[in-house]
Amino acid sequence: MADRPAPGDQTHDPAAAPAEGSARFYADLEAFADFGGFSDLRSYTALPDDWTVLASDVVGSTEAIDAGKYKQVNMAGAATIMAVLNAIGDVDAPYVFGGDGALIAVPSAVAPAATDAMARTAGMVRTVFDLTLRVSAFPAAALRDLGGDVRVRKFALGRSARLAMFAGDGVQLAEALLKDPDAGAPFRLEPSDEPADVEGLSCRWEPLKPTKGVMVTVMAQCVRADAAGEDLAALRHRMQAVLGGDETGSAPASDQSLMFRWPPSGLKFEALARAGRRQFWTTYLPLLLQSLAQGWAQKFRRKIGGYDAPAYRREMIAQTDFRKFDGLLRMVLDVTPATADAMEAMLQSEHRAGRVAYGMHRADAALMTCLVFDLAAADHVHFIDGANGGFALAARQFKQQLTALA
Repeated sequence: MADRPAPGDQTHDPAAAPAEGSARFYADLEAFADFGGFSDLRSYTALPDDWTVLASDVVGSTEAIDAGKYKQVNMAGAATIMAVLNAIGDVDAPYVFGGDGALIAVPSAVAPAATDAMARTAGMVRTVFDLTLRVSAFPAAALRDLGGDVRVRKFALGRSARLAMFAGDGVQLAEALLKDPDAGAPFRLEPSDEPADVEGLSCRWEPLKPTKGVMVTVMAQCVRADAAGEDLAALRHRMQAVLGGDETGSAPASDQSLMFRWPPSGLKFEALARAGRRQFWTTYLPLLLQSLAQGWAQKFRRKIGGYDAPAYRREMIAQTDFRKFDGLLRMVLDVTPATADAMEAMLQSEHRAGRVAYGMHRADAALMTCLVFDLAAADHVHFIDGANGGFALAARQFKQQLTALA
């Protein structure tokens, strides 16, 4: 493998990762197991110049959520990740789910297939969910030329699942360009009418009800560039003090909150996304029968075929993205109303001190959208968002605060 910047090297060298040696960039990154490592910004590695950052965003997501389409909004964002992963085969790629959109980075060898998958997903979302999905492709080199660097780490969720963490302001730059009709025009992808392959995208679990009282969605950014890593670590310690321990004690997915009913309320969305040009019922009915077997296995905690319900349940609890970092610290937490009040008071204090811009949203449930790759290898990841808006509505407050601190 060609040389690349060592972890902690913040100096960008365009020749550090030539095209012939960069395809395994993310696959070869060593995973870290302690989530607290997300704040060690010197341990992130620069995304190679020949990689492409693909981003998606639901236009008018707030209005769609107000109209009750929050599950469709989540599915649209997750579908872009699944479609790209299916298109690029066994290439390991970092991605992050943002509620009403997503981001995934791919090497040059599979960039054409990945961009085509994004365009197909935008077309599918328009046809199936009646939503407009913006999609764009940004060469990492172009983002750097515009002043935005993208650096990556890999967090170990379980035996096989991994979750990417992103640092640098390139992610925020990509999101800004995605929404800018003029500056972002050179990078925009047009929706395609060809069917998208989102096999593995699953939506079968009921909304996660809080066991402590309320689900809070929090997004926070430390704004002092000269002390960002230290401020991030300090912010997490303050959050843990409010929670009374590690965030895992407040994870939304637990044995108590995981509920499977038949037929699953979200199964129709899964079938609609997967159907492509086939008739809806030809996709829905096999999934309905499959989910019946899954429901039986879950109810009696049994194994049926390759589906081991007790093992899958344990893995799901461990392999959610309820806490992550993409330049912003994002969490969905199951807490008491008093803890939610204390969390908000702490964040307000940090904001008044000029250290943090944040957004927070409270809901009576959290939503889970699943990517299932290989059950036998425990290779599956579960995206968490607060119900009734979650990250999309928290982002509204966050943007207001960020503007106020500018």
